[in-house]
Amino acid sequence: MRKLLEKSTTVIGLALISPLAFAANLEAVQNFVGKAVPTAFALVMIVIVALMYFRQLPNKSADTLQSVLNSETNATQTVQADSLVIECVRKMAGQKIGALMVMDGAKLVGIFTERDALSRVLAAGRDPRDTRVVEVMTTDPYFVSPAMTVGAAMDLVTQKQFRHLPVVENGKVQALLSSRDLTHWLGKNRTGELQDMVKVSQQA
Repeated sequence: MRKLLEKSTTVIGLALISPLAFAANLEAVQNFVGKAVPTAFALVMIVIVALMYFRQLPNKSADTLQSVLNSETNATQTVQADSLVIECVRKMAGQKIGALMVMDGAKLVGIFTERDALSRVLAAGRDPRDTRVVEVMTTDPYFVSPAMTVGAAMDLVTQKQFRHLPVVENGKVQALLSSRDLTHWLGKNRTGELQDMVKVSQQA
């Protein structure tokens, strides 16, 4: 009889506790859903608006290289052909750039890159303090016109595996653009506009 009473008490207790526990769990679920649904809805709206927005953005790859040049500062980096390699390397390190255009007066005759410094100077055992850049530069570099589109320039650096493109107009050097410059140009406007759009969506 005693065991029966204990079992009955346990059953009654569980019967009373279960609705309370269920109610508590239900309230927790409702709170979670109440917070998660608006957040998920906002994220979905941001994604939808972003997709629609990017479809309407102008194709930046159709812009000319002149547009890139207009936004770049200190884009032209040159040295004379009789400069010492050590001077060129110091200039590249100081300016944090990976290449220099080598000039004979006002004429472009070559390009000197980090690769040249490694493979044609250090690996070859040459002393950069006694070596002229004209001896180790890449001669007859490929150059492009400022009228070329950014998209065409990107295709060129991808296919030819160039890291730097001299920009020349009517025999006059305009700038030295890197593949990073082109990538930055294509991405910078869209990144900034997307960040502004996300802020507006969050405020709404």
